[in-house]
Amino acid sequence: MAEPADLQPTLADIRREIDRIDEAMHRLLMERAEVIDTLIAIKKTAASGSAFRPGREADQMKRLHQRHRGLLPFDAAESIWRIIISTFTWVQAPYSVHADVSIGDAPMRDTARFHFGFTVPYRTHAGAAEVIEAVGASAGDLGIFPAEPGRSAGAWWTLLAGENRPKIIARLPFVERPDHPAGTPVYVVSKPLDDAAVREVVLYALGVERWREGLSATLAGIGASIEASAGDDTGLTLLVAAPGDVSRDALLGAMAGLGVGRFDLREIGSHAARFRPVSS
Repeated sequence: MAEPADLQPTLADIRREIDRIDEAMHRLLMERAEVIDTLIAIKKTAASGSAFRPGREADQMKRLHQRHRGLLPFDAAESIWRIIISTFTWVQAPYSVHADVSIGDAPMRDTARFHFGFTVPYRTHAGAAEVIEAVGASAGDLGIFPAEPGRSAGAWWTLLAGENRPKIIARLPFVERPDHPAGTPVYVVSKPLDDAAVREVVLYALGVERWREGLSATLAGIGASIEASAGDDTGLTLLVAAPGDVSRDALLGAMAGLGVGRFDLREIGSHAARFRPVSS
């Protein structure tokens, strides 16, 4: 049964309701800022480096996707959420995002702005090596460069090996789906986050004297994969990804007896496993 005409909301009623919701959202953002101000006082993050927490963000991103419904495209919800989180992280401890633009500025700028917003400064570099060095010289900056094989030149992953070197802490976009507006896969690097790293996927620099047939299959047998490779007169270096529950000893054991000569295995970071919605 249709509502009487005099009970149906007018255009003015709907606009007042939209204004009420907009004001409520703004007040919640200001309330969040007050909470962050208290957090800064407690943690003193503004004086202690990066406030980036990739594990917490991955968990929040999953929950955002799981509860999302209605007319609003998820792309918009994700972007709004990312800007809120990244901006408040910047408020806690200011940082810049350094980007390898060797594949072009547009895709990397889209990625940086989608995931970190416009408040966070964006710095461009000619390659992954420059990004890594800039992050290493900073107090708490982040770096991004393409994660797909061959998109960043050279064996950049070897520059992450070592106790005090920058490390991979995330892989974006976290929610993978077709036609993502900032869909270029990138690794995120920062100075080591010992208390905040998420280890669902662990990355290694594997140096070997020579390639042997069966190497890829041997690594695949324990759930690991070769993500990229580079070689020169001194040998071959591989970027290897392994599930977090596969130990370094298991990787070393898998390598034994393959006939690759001497080899060196060093951890260079970790990240959350990518979230692929079933609907995608």
